[in-house]
Formats: sequence, C-alpha cells, structure tokens
Amino acid sequence: MAEQATLLRRLVDERRLTYEDFNRLYKRVAEELYVETHDPILRGAEVAEMTYRRWTAGKVQSPARPAPQVLERMFPGHTVRQLLASPEEVAGADPEQRMLSEGDFVMTARDAAAHADAAASQAVPDISMDQLEEDVVTLARTYGRTPPLEVYRRAKELLTIAQDALDRTQIPRQRQRAYLNAGQAAAILAAVCFDLGALGPSAQLARTASLYGQVIEHGPLQAFAHGALALRAYWEGRPSEAVRLINIAQSFPGLGDTAVTRLAVIEGRAYGHLGNGEAAVQAIRRSLDSDTGRRDDLHDDIGGEFGFPQDRVAMSNATTYLLLRNADGAEEAAGQALSLLASRPPEHRPLLITSQAEVDLARARLQRHELDGAVEALDPVFQVPAEWRGAGVIERVSSVRSELTRTEFQGSSTAADLGERIEDFCRVAVLHQLGSSARLAIEG
Repeated sequence: MAEQATLLRRLVDERRLTYEDFNRLYKRVAEELYVETHDPILRGAEVAEMTYRRWTAGKVQSPARPAPQVLERMFPGHTVRQLLASPEEVAGADPEQRMLSEGDFVMTARDAAAHADAAASQAVPDISMDQLEEDVVTLARTYGRTPPLEVYRRAKELLTIAQDALDRTQIPRQRQRAYLNAGQAAAILAAVCFDLGALGPSAQLARTASLYGQVIEHGPLQAFAHGALALRAYWEGRPSEAVRLINIAQSFPGLGDTAVTRLAVIEGRAYGHLGNGEAAVQAIRRSLDSDTGRRDDLHDDIGGEFGFPQDRVAMSNATTYLLLRNADGAEEAAGQALSLLASRPPEHRPLLITSQAEVDLARARLQRHELDGAVEALDPVFQVPAEWRGAGVIERVSSVRSELTRTEFQGSSTAADLGERIEDFCRVAVLHQLGSSARLAIEG
C-alpha cells in the first residue's frame, strides 16, 4: 500500500475508494448540504483529481470552501484539520479532543453493512431486502412526526439503496421487492418536496414512483403518485388537470378504501378551485362514505404518509369548504379534525396536520368576522418550530394574513398585531429558507 501521508488517505484506502468513488460521494454530500443550507457554493461542487491527490498527499492544510464542510460530513467525527494531517499527528492528539460521535457509529455500521453485502452473492441478501423494506415502512409511518428535512435525507438514502439492489440482483422476486421499495421511497420524497414547496422536483419524483409502480403493475402505488401529481396541478392553478389526473388514479386496480378516500378528498379540492360547489360537496361526501372493507398493501397496510385517517380527511375537507366560502362547513370539519387529533397520544399527533387544521379553523372564524376566535385558534400554531413550517402551514397562515386586509378589520389593533405575528412566523419558515417560490394553494 502506498504511504499514507494524511488521515484522509488512510480512510479512503480503508474504504477502497477510487478517485471516481470519492468524487461521486463528495458531489452527493455537497448536494445534501445544499438542500439543507441553500449555500450556492455547494451546488454542483466536486473535486478535481489533481486537488484530490494534493489532499491525500498532505500538500494542503486549509482547503477552500466548501471542502471543509463537505469533508467533515463525509467523514463524521473528524475535523478537516485532522483529515489533512498525518495519521500519526492525529493519533498523538489529546484523547479528550477526539470524542466519538454518533457519526462514527453510523459510518462504522454502514461500512460493515456494505462489506457484508459485497461478500454475499451477486444477488442481494434477503436480510438486506428485509431491512430496506422495514426502513421504508418505518419512515412512512413516522413521516408526520419527523422534521421534513430529515425525512428528505432518509428517503433519499433509501431510494439509493433500492436502486443499488436493482442493479445487483436479477432474481425476479427480489427485483419485485426492490422496485416496490424504490417506488415507495420516491413517493415519500415527492411528498416531502411538496411539503417544502419544491413543486417541480415533487412532480418528477411522483412520476418516478408511478413508473416503478407500472413496471410491477402495482395499482395503489400508481394511484398514490397520480394523486400527488393532482395536488401539484391545482397548487399551480390547473384544477381541470387535477381532476383529469384523479380520474386516472381512480382507474387503477387494487385500491382499498383509504386510497379511494384520499382521491375523493383531492378531487373535492380540485373542484373547489374550479368553483364547482356541487361537485366539490359530492366528492366530500364520497370521502366520508368509503367503507367497503377493501384494503391495499400501501395505503392501508403501511399507512403513515400513505394512509389518510379521518383526522386528515376532516382537515382537508375543511380547506375545500374554505375555497367555497362555506365558513360553517369549514369550522365544523376543522373542529372535527382537531378533536380526532386530540384523541391520539401526544407522541402520535402529526404536527403538520394539526397545525393546518388549526389555521383552517382560524380562517373559518375570520370569514364570520370572529377576530378574537381566530387569534385563539392561531396561538398554538405560532409555537410550531421553524423546521416544521412547511408549504401547507405557510400557505394557510398567509391566507389568514390576506383575510385581515378586509375592510371590517381595518383600524383594529388586534388585527394589526396578528398580521405582524404572521409575518414574523413566515419569515423564519423552512419554506423560505429553501428559497421556494411555490404558488400557494387556497388563494382566492
């Protein structure tokens, strides 16, 4: 083995990374950091081979940005100064300065898993497929209680693992599982990108999920993806396209009651944007009447983000009633959603759904000129941490701000104070941190 001039060289050799492998990993980590920070210097960052050789040979001590940030994420537990120093210098440092972090354990576990997989046959070990499937299900079921950026990171990793499995195995049953897991991971990514206001990537990921579902003829996955595309369509001012997409989604075979309910809710919202009150109310009624006992393995058996429980149905229907300017219907549905959510144990209450229902309740009260009631409904929303202030919450809170401009609220100190609180709330929202310019959905 060549002389290891730096700790970075030793770590690269231990992982058997070529320059090409290193650069691919560097680019992937830089992109992850860009998504988190939106620092433009990270976008498209990569390493020239000559620079890589200088780093591993110990000829650079202070690399230019963004290298320190990326290298420290690539090799958790090490500072860039340590990585570019000799292994002997690092080993001789004060032990108290080299504390183990969770990143060390994560890297060790991943390295061990990668080596074990490589040592197996050309097929993917079934135990690895079991782990992938378990991880996808867990992420779907904890979606509502996991910060959106963390969901994004995990889902992206799971999609990569599923795609790697497809590249490695030709066993039909394993490919079937890998396609399904890849489609589910892509669908979760589509959902979280939507929640963060990144509508273009969300649509592309939804189409990816649908294509994976098409390969294995999985109707529920294709229906979920088309529902996501319909959501994007009416957010971008194309409600007729949303209705068309819902009609396609409803035609896929094998849908359980939950899938039918979810699609009816989305259909109702689309008709609300079209101003077709009769069709919207009919869709709302269908969303409340789907009880045939049919189930499918995505919406019902996995559930979580793929599910659509009654609290979410009520919250979504409240938004449709708001589009129809039906304040009584909106308040009743939002109140029902909050009552159902309150019946859950605190650790199982999805913060996004709860916050959206609270804002819908506030807007319904404003439509009836009940300013004090709206302030009361919004109080818990203002406590939502910044990382949870995704597109759905920000859009709804912004709509409250628009309601406050109505003539009857002019000159009210309460309305002015509420408007300032809303502006402060939105200013630090994760949606704005990501630089999203998404159109907000229930305007009008």
